[in-house]
Amino acid sequence: MEPAPRLRDPSELVSPRARLMWMVGGLVRAAVLMAALLVTSLVFDWYDLQWWMPVLLGAVTLAAAFVIPQWRYLVHRWEVTDTAVYTQTGWWRRERRIAPMSRIQTVDYVEGAIARLFGLASVTVTTASAAGALEIAGLDRDRARAVVDELTIKADTIPGDAT
Repeated sequence: MEPAPRLRDPSELVSPRARLMWMVGGLVRAAVLMAALLVTSLVFDWYDLQWWMPVLLGAVTLAAAFVIPQWRYLVHRWEVTDTAVYTQTGWWRRERRIAPMSRIQTVDYVEGAIARLFGLASVTVTTASAAGALEIAGLDRDRARAVVDELTIKADTIPGDAT
């Protein structure tokens, strides 16, 4: 009987361009939040009361848009072996997961709107786990396609029904 895969640090980093993608996503969220605050303050005549609150919120949101992507890049890792897919995600709370090849049900390739601008994509591995799918976000588009092909072939060669 083959030993169970152990929980370990995956060896592969996501694309360095993922930092910029995450930063742009954070800046877009910050802009939407600030626009909503501005409209709300004008509609409800709040601009002369505690004017510093939206300024502080904007500063914190902008700082997060620049700091969090750098942190996420250092943490987000992945690896595909002959027996399993390993992922590590998070920036505040770190999560490591393993999907044995025998449990893989589907492998999906996704390009979000912002990811497409940077030539990046995500690979989502769905298993028979109650914890949900594993996602490898921020891969170079060609590398993501190659990972999908590799996982599809490897999962198909493992006996079992992935349940």
